[in-house]
Amino acid sequence: MPFYLKEVDVVPEVAKFQSALIVICRFCPAASLAVRNQQPYLEFFRRFLKTESWEQHVNNVRSRLEKEGVKTSVFKGNLLNFIICMWTSGQRKKLLKRASEYEAVVVMGCEGAYEGVSNMIKSTDCQVFQSMKSEGILAATPKFHLPFNISLELFGVTQIHQEKNE
Repeated sequence: MPFYLKEVDVVPEVAKFQSALIVICRFCPAASLAVRNQQPYLEFFRRFLKTESWEQHVNNVRSRLEKEGVKTSVFKGNLLNFIICMWTSGQRKKLLKRASEYEAVVVMGCEGAYEGVSNMIKSTDCQVFQSMKSEGILAATPKFHLPFNISLELFGVTQIHQEKNE
């Protein structure tokens, strides 16, 4: 089950840099936005493995950063490794190489994605920003529509309780 994520506006903080690499996960964030916006998760013949509401969000953040004068690029991984937490060592090396060309990295994924990317690029001088936070675990019912579109109907969100070490 995917994490149910909410967006965090990091544009004001990232706008202080000249360049930012946006690193995206295509699973939990896309499912979260599709459910929240009541839009299809997948429109196979129209967008293949892209979710319209997620692509719009990524483009919006990128556009806002570019309006602030920040040079941006998006690192998506490849189609076989579209979930950050399951990237191959080759994808991790590609990210490290790309990130070394930027001052900031914006991670669009869960806390695990943020930690993973932070660890992957710790040898660079990049500052890493987390642009999504987990609200819980998403429970959804998939709905199939012709011509091979998949929507997710929200069944519930199980809250995640974090223990504080004192």
